[in-house]
Amino acid sequence: MEGNKLTFNSIDEYIQQFPPDVQEKLNTLRKVINESAPDAEEKISYQMPTFALRGNLVHFAAYKNHIGFYPTSSGIAAFKDELSQYKGAKGSVQFPIEKPLPYILISEIVKFRVAENMKRAEDKLKKKK
Repeated sequence: MEGNKLTFNSIDEYIQQFPPDVQEKLNTLRKVINESAPDAEEKISYQMPTFALRGNLVHFAAYKNHIGFYPTSSGIAAFKDELSQYKGAKGSVQFPIEKPLPYILISEIVKFRVAENMKRAEDKLKKKK
């Protein structure tokens, strides 16, 4: 039933639903994203933790066997070689929950997405002039 669907108002609320070991990974992931995009806004979008700066940057979500990371198709394409060892799709990658997350790679992807969004916003301003 639709009424059983959980809704979250904050990233804290989202993370608190998981067991302590998963919470630890999610909190570290959140910290890495915040450090890589210090001006980004935290929010819940599609019932997932989301970071936005001049548009959505990245989303993440925890599942039974993996942590999904969603840096859009451009973020995946730009790092396709580094991400090739992971299962994924056009705009997402799945990091196995039982293995350490590649935080340095995640940071690089987030920084790439920040630069991409800032350039897009800048280009929009130039077109308006």
